[in-house]
Amino acid sequence: MALFLIIFNVVAPVFLIAGSGYLWVKQGVEYPTEFVTRLATKIAVPCLVFDSLMTTEIDPEALATMFWASVVTYGVAMIAVYGFLKIAKLDMASYFAPFVSGNTGNMGLPLCLFAFGQAGFGYAIILFSVTSVFAFSIGIYVITGGTSLRKLVREPLVISTLLGLLFLVQGWQLPEFLTNTINLVGGIGIPIMLITLGVAVARLKPANIVSALWLSAAKIAICTLVAIGVGSVFDLPDTAYAVLVLQMSAPVAVTSYLLAERYRVDAEAVAGLVVVSTVMTIGVAPLILSFLLV
Repeated sequence: MALFLIIFNVVAPVFLIAGSGYLWVKQGVEYPTEFVTRLATKIAVPCLVFDSLMTTEIDPEALATMFWASVVTYGVAMIAVYGFLKIAKLDMASYFAPFVSGNTGNMGLPLCLFAFGQAGFGYAIILFSVTSVFAFSIGIYVITGGTSLRKLVREPLVISTLLGLLFLVQGWQLPEFLTNTINLVGGIGIPIMLITLGVAVARLKPANIVSALWLSAAKIAICTLVAIGVGSVFDLPDTAYAVLVLQMSAPVAVTSYLLAERYRVDAEAVAGLVVVSTVMTIGVAPLILSFLLV
């Protein structure tokens, strides 16, 4: 019973906040998704990332180990997904990025924060940053056959991550008024990401639910098993290992659908993966947490 309450207290806030976005749309109230998404990705989340890295009390060497474990995990996951899609004879441009790039932001960050506290959140930020770099580099390259390094390094999230790591390693601190300002702005990041996730799920129209079901299960299984294997090889601290596994088990990111729409691949199929894998996480996340928290 105690374990159940712990898991419920972790999972419930995430789905209640996302549910509020879902109900908001279903009641016919306008929600400016494009504006809110830009606010989150260009301002709030970069502030959240920078503030978390600058103020974290995790040893920089532990974060560096988590970074390399995250990079290797994504490398192995890409190989595994590539092989799976080839065997299943699925379109690489449509399915590669959604399978590899999970929703480590909207879903993963709050789950890790509630489950493992600030220490877990610091580790989660590292993997989330690696996910974002992947989405805007290799992910776009697979979809379009090319990507711009200049565009990648201009992304606020990439800049905030690099600056945050620099401040962490050097032990630098901003003046208190600036730290407080960044902290306040970053504080809105998780709530609006969760609300926007609920809005996206409410608006998306998934196609071929049966196909989306087994593909979502395959995506979660592949990435989770890869994380378990790589995390064991790197001999990560317990909290870092748990974060790696929980983050990699995250559902398909809404970003994958936006990229599919933008570059005109099979957006309807990706929408199905986003919706079904997100709903599936309601059952999957508690199971994984029960495994990690024992």
